[in-house]
Amino acid sequence: MNFLKRFLFLAAILFLSISLKAQTNNTTIENALLIAEYNKSKLENSKQLLVVYNYQPESHSAFFVALEKKDKKWLIKYGPVKVGIGKNGFAAPLKKIEGDGKSPTGIFRLGKLYTYEKQLNTLVENQQTTAEDKWIDDPNSEHYNTYVKGATNAKSYKKILLKTDAYKYCMVIEYNTNPIIKGKGSAIFFHLAVKKPSFTAGCVAIDEENMKLMVNWLDPKQNPTIIMGNFNVLKRGL
Repeated sequence: MNFLKRFLFLAAILFLSISLKAQTNNTTIENALLIAEYNKSKLENSKQLLVVYNYQPESHSAFFVALEKKDKKWLIKYGPVKVGIGKNGFAAPLKKIEGDGKSPTGIFRLGKLYTYEKQLNTLVENQQTTAEDKWIDDPNSEHYNTYVKGATNAKSYKKILLKTDAYKYCMVIEYNTNPIIKGKGSAIFFHLAVKKPSFTAGCVAIDEENMKLMVNWLDPKQNPTIIMGNFNVLKRGL
């Protein structure tokens, strides 16, 4: 009898856990769809959308949902999953600065993919990285927030080929790229999370399984875009 009671108790706990997780996932997806709806005027030209948001702006953990547009309506494609963002959370709109440890808030195009792989099944413009590849984060450099191959006079830069797998798939989030404003932040990438907690210096970091899904799915002809920020900010529209 004691065994039966214990079994029923554990079964009830498991059922409750599954129910709560399903409810949380549904809420996460609903909020991602709300974000897309509240910002639809700025997303008219995009048919693939990555939504990254958190509830506490200073949190380095965020939710990720991939949406695709069918007949002018956004539908869930992948997710939700948890991702890492800047160690100090999201910067307020237009307040991102170099070295603040925050991810920028806004709507940005997804650009070129740098990868350790020689060949990929992807439509995204891509390039295999080497030890010569760098991204300049020196605000005083003429090449600030741009890719450079080979020697550079910049006082600081990020190597794109690392000893870890963090940049095994490293896609440019086109923040502060057109125009480039000195000191407003650089090297904002969508890349792999290689440790837990997976906070970053300002990028978005996701597990490899879901990154591969994105690499295989994203299509430049669909104008892939990322919208990122705190939920309370994004739901007011950018």
